[in-house]
Amino acid sequence: MTDREDDPFLWLEDVEGERALAWVREQNARTLALLEADPRYQKLYDTVLTIITAEDRIPYPMFLGEGVSNFWQDTTHVRGLSRRTTLASYRTAEPQWETIYDLDALAAAEGRNWVAAAAVILPPEDRLALIGLSDGGKDAMTLREFDIAARAFVGNGFVLPEGKQSATWIDADTLLVGRDWGPGTMTASGYPYIIKRWRRGLPLAEAEEVFRGAAEDVNVRPVVLRDPDGVVRGVLVFRALTFFESEAYLLHEPTPIRLPIPLKSAFRGFVCGQLVFTLDEAWDWRGKTHPAGTLLSLDLARCYADADAIEPVVFHVPGARETIEQVAATRSRLLATLYRNVRGNAVAYRFENGAWAASPLQLPDNASVALVATSDRDERAFIDVAGYILPNTLYLSDLAADTAEPVKSMPARFDASQAAVEQFEASSQDGTQIPYFVVRPRELTCDGNAPTLLYAYGGFQVSMTPAYSGALGKMWIEPGGVYVVANIRGGGEFGPEWHQAALKTHRQRAFDDLIAVAEDLIRRNITSPRRLGIMGGSNGGLLMGAMLTQRPELFRAIVCQVPLLDMLRYHKLLAGASWMAEYGDPDNPSERPFLERISPYHNLGAGKAYPEIFFLTSTKDDRVHPGHARKMAAKMASLGLPFLYYENIDGGHAAAANLTERARRSALEFTYLFRKLAD
Repeated sequence: MTDREDDPFLWLEDVEGERALAWVREQNARTLALLEADPRYQKLYDTVLTIITAEDRIPYPMFLGEGVSNFWQDTTHVRGLSRRTTLASYRTAEPQWETIYDLDALAAAEGRNWVAAAAVILPPEDRLALIGLSDGGKDAMTLREFDIAARAFVGNGFVLPEGKQSATWIDADTLLVGRDWGPGTMTASGYPYIIKRWRRGLPLAEAEEVFRGAAEDVNVRPVVLRDPDGVVRGVLVFRALTFFESEAYLLHEPTPIRLPIPLKSAFRGFVCGQLVFTLDEAWDWRGKTHPAGTLLSLDLARCYADADAIEPVVFHVPGARETIEQVAATRSRLLATLYRNVRGNAVAYRFENGAWAASPLQLPDNASVALVATSDRDERAFIDVAGYILPNTLYLSDLAADTAEPVKSMPARFDASQAAVEQFEASSQDGTQIPYFVVRPRELTCDGNAPTLLYAYGGFQVSMTPAYSGALGKMWIEPGGVYVVANIRGGGEFGPEWHQAALKTHRQRAFDDLIAVAEDLIRRNITSPRRLGIMGGSNGGLLMGAMLTQRPELFRAIVCQVPLLDMLRYHKLLAGASWMAEYGDPDNPSERPFLERISPYHNLGAGKAYPEIFFLTSTKDDRVHPGHARKMAAKMASLGLPFLYYENIDGGHAAAANLTERARRSALEFTYLFRKLAD
């Protein structure tokens, strides 16, 4: 089978096609009839819905004006409610909330399945916003201007029709917009490469072009550089040549100024006149080498004066098994989360006399640390701390005073008193040590009989750090199941090199890493192939497909969520072209053979025993095409191989557009897992 017209299941790539949707509904009906009839399903559904809609959840805040805002979902507001309160009220047990807008009411009034997308607010007044609305959870969205003080959409305000687009404020009457401007103005990946300035009162068609990339790029996006008082100091434009390589330009007349920062680098913020970057590759600059992973800054004024003579200011170089995860700015500080061996902490930096001084924050050890929100009016920040059996606690930090105090805590959602967390390492095929976490019963009998769920992702420099999941804990850990998270290569747990070790023709390393972890679990008698299941989504869905076709005897259950599976056509489907820097180019003769060797769709064959895999995807996913899962399932059906299949007609890349759909998806997955691993 090739990637072209002799593919007998190509018709399933017609997302909304009548024949394709008829096939989807047939598969959905078969799977739902089986799983929803299981007596465990309804209990699992009720459990998940109760936990994810609990009134005592932490209402995670964003700074808004002098107060904070929160986007809240519950059984009444399954789509969501945007609301605000004062900081003083937020710190109380029962904050007094004021509704900004009600997405459920808007969806009902307009007859649309609105899902919240981006919200872009104009500082420092924080009054005007561009509210992003996605129909069914797609990446494509509509943007509408909203007056937060009036709590209403602005009459005759800015409106951007649906599309994959970006927009940011220059001032109250001016936007920078990247979108589909007509034929030939979107990249092969389906993203904009032309940025225009749109002024209030003018038709969108009369917006003025300010920057143009090329159709061969992945995308182009602008960032407005604004000081804490709202004064615009410049505009940065990032021209993404590949998913991981971008040119950075300062808009300037008569021509933009290109910054000499490496292509593989990430912009992290603007504070104290400094442009902050992390390096994803080594940078040889003016006789000195700055290693990959370095956190550094460039003076904006010097960049405008002579970009070729800039002197970077380095303020952190990660050590072995260390990485910088998040970076965010307050009014005059920079806050970063640093992970050492997949355990987090936070450090605040202040810029004085041309250098950065570090002040570590005092937070719990051996946990994940995540930046929730920072204020550009002062030095405050909200920081979330959690672990696999440690419920989330939200801290409010004052970076000027080097303090961090807990303000909200999530109640325990499951009994973890009999659970323990351990970190092990498995030796991959090339000898690399792969860390993984095991959440297990404290008194586990290591006889190979423990139902075990192994989760992994392994791509795009995304780190799998410890997280508290009340629903998973209640459904799986509390009853005695074992939960494992593998920190395989391709992720970002140990910096850019950990990610790049599994790029393109090295992708098999990520697969070998997961196999090594599975084999190590079996060697330790924590579980056995009869009791071992795996789960992963998106890039992790490719990982699941590879496990199915490469080592099916290791697993009894595979949950394959919104996956990539046809690696010879992925670049022709939706956003797939943007991922060639991760996977390789199927049209490149030097890369195609490897992609064919790892492509799950092309390596599925008759006469081999496969576990009954469970595919989950979404019709409205406009990032990873649902055709991947559809075609793989259809091929399995043609070969008489066992599988289950559920496609949410809405839901986007998350395969769940609201809380009830999320509860249903989780209940289906864990009903399947119990049937396979516990029965």
